[in-house]
Amino acid sequence: MLFAVNVLNFYDRNIAGALVEPMRKEFGLTDTQVGLLGSAFIWIYAIVGVPFGRIADRWSRKKLLVAGVLIWTSLTAFAGLASSYMMLLMSRLGVGVGEAVCAPTGTSWLGDLFPPDKRARVLAIFMLGVPIGGALSYFISGPAAQAWGWRTAMVIASLPALVLVPALLTLKEPQRGASENQPVPEAVAPAAENPVMAVLSIPTLWWIIASGVFLNFNMYAIGTFMPALLSRVHKLSLATSGTATGVTYIVGGLCGSLIAGYFGDRIIRTRANGRLVIAAALSIVGAPLAYFGVVQPAGNVALTLVCLTAAYATMNTYYGLVYSSIQDIVAPTQRGLTMALYFMAMYLCGASFGPLLTGSISDRMARQAMAEAGAAQMTEAFKAIGLQQAMVIIPVLAVALALVLWLASRTFVKDVAKRDRALAAVAGSASVG
Repeated sequence: MLFAVNVLNFYDRNIAGALVEPMRKEFGLTDTQVGLLGSAFIWIYAIVGVPFGRIADRWSRKKLLVAGVLIWTSLTAFAGLASSYMMLLMSRLGVGVGEAVCAPTGTSWLGDLFPPDKRARVLAIFMLGVPIGGALSYFISGPAAQAWGWRTAMVIASLPALVLVPALLTLKEPQRGASENQPVPEAVAPAAENPVMAVLSIPTLWWIIASGVFLNFNMYAIGTFMPALLSRVHKLSLATSGTATGVTYIVGGLCGSLIAGYFGDRIIRTRANGRLVIAAALSIVGAPLAYFGVVQPAGNVALTLVCLTAAYATMNTYYGLVYSSIQDIVAPTQRGLTMALYFMAMYLCGASFGPLLTGSISDRMARQAMAEAGAAQMTEAFKAIGLQQAMVIIPVLAVALALVLWLASRTFVKDVAKRDRALAAVAGSASVG
């Protein structure tokens, strides 16, 4: 059920990218304005996620998640009524508020259902919602928009909530700390008067936050502009570019998640920081793949898709490998808050700039191409050149991602040992009491 909710989460999140071309043309938007739709969503998502994460550690995760689903699906449907760019922007802000509930609530819930040596696989499955939800958005929304208009496609994206919300209400929550090897009192995080400061005092988490910044910049740049890249450079139709992007998401996402789940739960038996080491190595592999996928000339669409799908697979290994590592360095009663703080930092500093900065660079490069050609009017050809050049930033940041993940692996073992000592102390005090 949590997986299904996460699929809908990323379906509705990616729909703005899937429908970017018809919306851009109807409202006469620049790529910077298109990018702002994604960035504004991320800003509100990141900010409200912190209090939601704190609530997830203390209140019913089921009720909180139901409320979030109702909010984000309603606002997704509301976009179908937008008569101006501002109404479209406001609908995306509302979607951000609702979706901010999903990740801290879902990952906290799963952390209490499964022990540490199974979490990479479980969280990889949960985070399959990213590629599968994104793929379904592109598979369904592009063809639906071409057949009935982009507004109808927005309404269709909200309909699964009619089934998911009643089903979600039937679930039972586990006790916090239920999956740990030793009992963990429900009360508070160990040895921490200020839970936020306790979480932020963990060195590994800071490196992981930095990694999230680079990863999410790339993921949101791809999600927002890959269909546009295929349409502008390779001349694919709206439906075909959406379907091709969906194939990239689902094939790359499935492969990445399977790799993360399999190797992540095996390597932890022999090397405590192995998940982070593997994540760093795969990011290095993904950098040249992303570069060659972006820079292919018009007509080389097959090679573009192969390279971008492989690069996307390396990016998707991140979730199972790194999210399970986060679970290992904090106490069970800190997981919701930790994920919310992590999401706030990486979304505000990374994902929010992915669409906006990529779009801004695209506009600048397009104007430069127009000036170099001595043209007096901006054309789709110049916009294609600008976007292709702007997306070269993706492989550059993949290298930066590898570096900070390797640095996180250097402090991981010490931070896990510190957490275990704190848990043991609290459990011992509770048993004496």
